Amino acid sequence: MKKPKNPAGLRFLCVLTAALVTTTAQAQSDLSSGAVFSTGPSFAQRDGRALYEAICQGCHMPDAKGAVGAGRYPALAGNANLAAARYPATVVVNGLRAMPAFGDQLDDQQIAEVVNYVRSHFGNDFKDLLDAGTVKSLRPK
Repeated sequence: MKKPKNPAGLRFLCVLTAALVTTTAQAQSDLSSGAVFSTGPSFAQRDGRALYEAICQGCHMPDAKGAVGAGRYPALAGNANLAAARYPATVVVNGLRAMPAFGDQLDDQQIAEVVNYVRSHFGNDFKDLLDAGTVKSLRPK
């Protein structure tokens, strides 16, 4: 499969879709709970769940079971490819096939947090934690 011609546009579409998945009631709850909203070229969220909800669930779905429609979005739930923490971290940093790279919008700790969240939720039970230093070593030099 060819790399997308407009990865920035694809990132925007992923984030926009994630925003649309959130229900009005949930959005009102988020506002009253002091949720962090991102502005600018990077994401403000710091914990794995918030990052997943802001970025990933638009394509991979709130239950992480993926989707098929205008494209194919693989399931992260129960996904054996997540066993080696470096693999999903590399995909988040650099992108893969139709998934855009988020390495320029997330710092090392944010990537570690979202990867650890996905690897320990949605039927995944991988115990080893990814750290920011490992993420840093995965970035292109």
